[in-house]
Amino acid sequence: MILLFAGTGDARELGLKLKDEGFSVLVSVVTDSAAEEWRKYDIPVHIGRLSNQEMGEFFQEHQIAAVVDASHPFAEEVSKNAVKNARRFQIPYLRYERKSLRPQHPLIHYVNSYEEAAEMAAEVIGTVFLTTGSKTLPLFAERLLPLPGIRMVIRLLPRKDNLELCEQLKIPQKNIVAVQGPFSKEFNRELFSLFETKMMITKESGDAGSFTEKVSAALELGIKVVVIKRPQIEYGNVHETFPPLIQHLHALAGKGEIL
Repeated sequence: MILLFAGTGDARELGLKLKDEGFSVLVSVVTDSAAEEWRKYDIPVHIGRLSNQEMGEFFQEHQIAAVVDASHPFAEEVSKNAVKNARRFQIPYLRYERKSLRPQHPLIHYVNSYEEAAEMAAEVIGTVFLTTGSKTLPLFAERLLPLPGIRMVIRLLPRKDNLELCEQLKIPQKNIVAVQGPFSKEFNRELFSLFETKMMITKESGDAGSFTEKVSAALELGIKVVVIKRPQIEYGNVHETFPPLIQHLHALAGKGEIL
């Protein structure tokens, strides 16, 4: 059984390819809505985050023979725990990660952390548009909301827990864009214009995460862009495309290491 950590849109395509190649796949996702997508394809799904200890128990319970980690590039804990437990139980670990994009432009600034991004945003007069999700929203809210010259606008998934978090942080409804992507460059451009954006903050997610559409739209409008770099994790076996990853799995199957 292959355990696939699925945290990106292209992970679904990868999971279907693995199934078509004859592998037994068990998928791990965080939300019910993500699980519903997988059930359409008759692929078993586990829902919810796993701690390091829970992941180890999960590996044993489901007799995991290999791990394919296609979690989001910023889902650090998932990847770190997957690497640890794969080593612990001596099973193959393969990382799929979309190619990194780092375009160079005078308006683009790369930072190493959310904290650094928040400090740069604190110097802005006008609208700071966040496309970084809800996980680190409290950090930005604590730093930016008290500043009178800044309007913090957040775009996030239209989930109940996200909206409840915004309410807890006292983010005005008029500054919340709750919508599901993917978003075209034109859509981003309209949104950035509507809110008179001065700075857009995003993550180095890669092209499948609509990174190019966001950045291109911002640059066309002369908006300053802050990109948070991916965490540096020692994955080991990393593949940026599907074919070599699948070939690797077939080689392992040929040796009898996985079924």
